[in-house]
Amino acid sequence: MPSITPAILALADGTVFKGQSIGADGMTSGEVVFNTAMSGYQEILTDPSYCRQIVTLTYPHIGNTGCNAEDFESDANYAAGLIIRDLPRRASNWRCEEDLSSYLKKHGIVAIAGIDTRKLTRILREKGAQAGCIIAGEVDESKALAMAKAFPGLAGMDLAKVVSAKAGYEWAEAEWTLTGYKQRGEERFHVVAYDFGVKRNILRMLAERGVKLTVVPAQTPAADVLAMNPDGVFLSNGPGDPEPCDYAIAAIREFLERGVPTFGICLGHQLLALASGAKTLKMKFGHHGANHPVKDMDTGQVLITSQNHGFAVDADSLPENLRATHVSLFDGSLQGIARTDVPAFSFQGHPEASPGPHDVAYLFDRFLDCMTRGVAALNKAN
Repeated sequence: MPSITPAILALADGTVFKGQSIGADGMTSGEVVFNTAMSGYQEILTDPSYCRQIVTLTYPHIGNTGCNAEDFESDANYAAGLIIRDLPRRASNWRCEEDLSSYLKKHGIVAIAGIDTRKLTRILREKGAQAGCIIAGEVDESKALAMAKAFPGLAGMDLAKVVSAKAGYEWAEAEWTLTGYKQRGEERFHVVAYDFGVKRNILRMLAERGVKLTVVPAQTPAADVLAMNPDGVFLSNGPGDPEPCDYAIAAIREFLERGVPTFGICLGHQLLALASGAKTLKMKFGHHGANHPVKDMDTGQVLITSQNHGFAVDADSLPENLRATHVSLFDGSLQGIARTDVPAFSFQGHPEASPGPHDVAYLFDRFLDCMTRGVAALNKAN
């Protein structure tokens, strides 16, 4: 049997959990959150929206299917750390290239297993998301507690510009099939996508629909984007607090004033709201999981969605030109908005989630409809 490396998790409230390391030796700190998804751990680790967050997976057995090179949602691992209950001794799947523990060690991710994740989740639900620290290897409880208490929290933290691409690029890869990823077919529209921490499957689902994509860094001025003469602008997901992202809010306001079709997801949803005059707030423990029911206010349909956010748009702050389109059936929080005066809308959850569910994928088609009407109006004017 291999030797067991000790690890501890310390929370800012003084709680300490003892377990064993399943990843890299070292120390990491961040905001501890819980995610209720049963699958998709590799997508979670590589999602830039989890930057500076330590993720607790509530499903007890994590790592069953291993990891592979195709399931990255970005070019790096952004989660600050991983917490699980049990790591299976063997990973089994036809796409498996390495087991989870090997993956974590190779990518330098500090992770802990063997703790009571039910107890931890109850603490986070009752007290809210907490700062925490994992130490793996030579554990030092007092140091872990000090590091947990020293983490400043995500409120006021602008992380979009930290995780964003440093230069623009074109994207043509479409959705996955049994033989790998396809390439975009016939071009229908040109969309400029702001990278605030974009997930690759968002780009793939747009490319699948014939969208030519130009991805630009988070701080790209609106004038540079308008010079590309796009049919639409996409605002991506991303980590941190939306309020400090004044550069993005200013750019979005200009797109709205010009009537450019605009679609936002997650952080992009919050930024669209702020640019329209609404307010955002920090949630107690956020929404993280792949099983969240959301109601479409226009159709009455209940949709099962994937979620990952710790901030939300304040429903009581919506101005007259914004209307609510979706609400969470867990807590009634706002999940979607649409402008009533220009072709712009957004959704808080993740319609592109690679492990699923895909109930909200129709929003991508709604974006295409907005651009179709926009191009038709322009042709009529000419």
